[in-house]
Amino acid sequence: MKRVLFFGLLVFIWTALAFSISFAAGHKMIDGKELEAMMSDGRPIVIVDVREPHEFAAGHIKGAINIPYDASKPRILKELSPTDRIVFVCHGGPMGDELSDILLKNGYKDVSNLKGGMRKWKGEVVK
Repeated sequence: MKRVLFFGLLVFIWTALAFSISFAAGHKMIDGKELEAMMSDGRPIVIVDVREPHEFAAGHIKGAINIPYDASKPRILKELSPTDRIVFVCHGGPMGDELSDILLKNGYKDVSNLKGGMRKWKGEVVK
C-alpha cells in the first residue's frame, strides 16, 4: 500500500512540474504598469482589444486595435505578425489568455495578456 501511495505521489509531482514548466513557457501576464512601460519604451507594440465594438468605442487603451473575441480566432493569425510585440486586452483576462496561447502555438514569440483586463487598467482611456 505504501508503494502505491508513493508511486501516486511521484506521478502527481511529475505532472505538476510538467504543467508548470509548460505554462512558464507560455505567454506573459503583465499588469498595467508593465504595459505602460512597454508603451513608452520606443519599441512598436500592438495592443489588441478583444471586447465588443460598442465596448471598445466607449473607451479603450490609446493605440489599441479592436478584434472582437467572437471573430478573433481566424483574424489574429491573418492580421498579426509573428514579429509583432502583442498584448491582448479584454474585460478581465481569460479571453486574452486563450488567444495568446493560439499565437504561441503558431510560432509567435512576444505575446502578453493584460492581467485583469480593462477592469484593472488605470492608464489613459480614449474614445
